Amino acid sequence: MGRSRSTFSKRENEKKKQKRKEDKLQKREEKKANADSGKSLDDMIAYVDEFGNISDTPPDPEKKKKEIKATNIEVSIPKQEKDDQDPTRQGAVSYYDPNKKFGFIEELETRDRFFFHESNLIEPVQEGDKVTFTPQKGMKGMDAVDVKLIS
Repeated sequence: MGRSRSTFSKRENEKKKQKRKEDKLQKREEKKANADSGKSLDDMIAYVDEFGNISDTPPDPEKKKKEIKATNIEVSIPKQEKDDQDPTRQGAVSYYDPNKKFGFIEELETRDRFFFHESNLIEPVQEGDKVTFTPQKGMKGMDAVDVKLIS
């Protein structure tokens, strides 16, 4: 008769494989034994109240109900109320180049700078003059239009 064809390393690998299988089966049975099978779904649910606190009691449906009229619900963007303020502002010409035909006005209250072009001037101005103007949205920011000298 001939020798067995299985070598020592093959037998060792088979033994290791069998050992891993047995360990896995043992771990599975331990998990089953230690698992809390008595918990129901209601025991595992958590509730969040209106303040974001987690609790195990469900919120009371009768408590804190607010009556809302259907006419008070706005589906669109709320309308903005018009400001009754005068849009004209006061400032001083901080820079003006008559060759390039533009300049900047610094508002007296907020110290914001507004660009203006010579075409938006009602009267000719120079640097340092006090003026009134109306702010208007321009291409690169706010522009000053209707620029007039203060007497």
